[in-house]
Amino acid sequence: MIGKNKGSILAVDNAVMFLNSLKRYLQDEPYELSCVNSGEDALVFLKEKSVDLILMDVEMPEMSGYELAKKIQQSGIKTPIVFITANSEKEDMEKADEAGAAGVLTKPFRPSQLVSKIKEFIS
Repeated sequence: MIGKNKGSILAVDNAVMFLNSLKRYLQDEPYELSCVNSGEDALVFLKEKSVDLILMDVEMPEMSGYELAKKIQQSGIKTPIVFITANSEKEDMEKADEAGAAGVLTKPFRPSQLVSKIKEFIS
């Protein structure tokens, strides 16, 4: 990582390979990236540490990203949430809005698109 941290990000996805891709995409960016593999792990993490942005998958076993987003908000955490999903139908975008998403990044995406989306929330 080059320079000073600009902000912290929590990534939530049950696919370890995808989380590893995020780490590669952001390795030269000034962000501290933490990764967890489930909604439950995310809730535990967020009880102990605050972050500036949450990136999360929608499709996860046991607890969907939509359910997790609602639980995060119900716990009083105001951190912006960006869903990362391959689901780009109108009803998917409406579900993201209803779950309180600050943004959506549709897969597949280029690393530059990810960084641009992050910069909308962490400057």
